[in-house]
Amino acid sequence: MSRGLRVLAVDDMPTALDGICRLLRESPEVSHVSAAEDPLSALNMIRATRFDAVFVDIAMPGMSGIDLGGLLMKLTDPPVIVFVTAYDEHAADAFELGAIDYLRKPVSADRVSAALRRVIKMLPSTDRALAPVPESLTALPVESRGRTRYIKRREVVFVEASRDTVNVHTFSGIHPVRMSISKLAEHWEEAGFVRTHRSYLVAVNAITELRSDPIGGLVAHTGLGEVPVSRRHARSVRERLFRAARAEDPEH
Repeated sequence: MSRGLRVLAVDDMPTALDGICRLLRESPEVSHVSAAEDPLSALNMIRATRFDAVFVDIAMPGMSGIDLGGLLMKLTDPPVIVFVTAYDEHAADAFELGAIDYLRKPVSADRVSAALRRVIKMLPSTDRALAPVPESLTALPVESRGRTRYIKRREVVFVEASRDTVNVHTFSGIHPVRMSISKLAEHWEEAGFVRTHRSYLVAVNAITELRSDPIGGLVAHTGLGEVPVSRRHARSVRERLFRAARAEDPEH
């Protein structure tokens, strides 16, 4: 298998550092994550080891993340910079240094995933070819009481986002999986699923009809209940249902 991204996370707060490292390690684009608790240690690590990207906090005592970014830009082959902060006031300085993204704390899995996609686009073409293409996710691992079982994609009726996890609804039950719904949609929308709402991903063949709810909204009816359809996604849902119906019609 081709290698993934090598990423360094820098933050002087242990809890924040552990959090961003966890999100990076859970990302299929990343093969290796290192951590540094201060910019000087990070700089020494970058000089000794090649990293594709560095996710760096801005507000740190002594040398700030902006200061570190300025030093990195002087290197012959600097890593791609992603700044992480609780404040917006440094955004202009961050992008002036060539940062490709600016993440607000608390950082979500979706934002980390989006930043990593930007990192891959910034890599030279030779390195970009080495960035992994995640598996198609035909099955999802479900952890429970120290055991792991796999839910096949064809068993899933719909998926509901819940903070840093998704709840996968099947006829055998509801299964929590540590993954962002955006990441799942990226791989499953071409495999028969449609985003009906920012928090819902539904199997097209599980939708029996669209209905208006009592307050004028739209819902998709499935064998496991009704799923909301937002105004933003209503058109694409109707188009996917129409295409699915045409595909089943032998006259077309």
